[in-house]
Amino acid sequence: MFKILIPAVAALGLVAFAAQTATPSSQVEDVTSVPASLAMAQPVMSWSLHHEGAIAKLAYGVENSDQLALMMTCMPGDASAIVYGDVQPQGARLIHTSGPAALDPLSGGEAEESRISIRDASLRGLAGSGEINVTGDAGMFRVTASRQEQRVIGDFLAYCAGTRV
Repeated sequence: MFKILIPAVAALGLVAFAAQTATPSSQVEDVTSVPASLAMAQPVMSWSLHHEGAIAKLAYGVENSDQLALMMTCMPGDASAIVYGDVQPQGARLIHTSGPAALDPLSGGEAEESRISIRDASLRGLAGSGEINVTGDAGMFRVTASRQEQRVIGDFLAYCAGTRV
């Protein structure tokens, strides 16, 4: 019975999360507020910073899993970060590059590379106020960051700017 129940509860949590983020673009939803009845079933998404050699990776997703909604990578001193994922920062001035497609580290397929300036208002707002609006297939919604996550995001931006290595 548990073989069926556990995957069913996990699937229900993912469906609830997808349904919660599928709001009309005129309405902005805070995805961090979850009804108590769904809190156990819904995976917790958070911001985290990882380093692979000199590359810094700022990710928003479920910790210790491959469930990522957004990831940005940069090298020290870069003026921009590469953006990957199912959602993109809303209102950000994304720079789309052309040429041979790189591999998307999230899906393993070809990626249309987008870059965002580390000075972009949406990233500065995320580090400062802890909020960023993102757009994906489900529409627009707001992603928030705790005080601790805001410090992590600030560290990522400082690392990308070359002021903190």
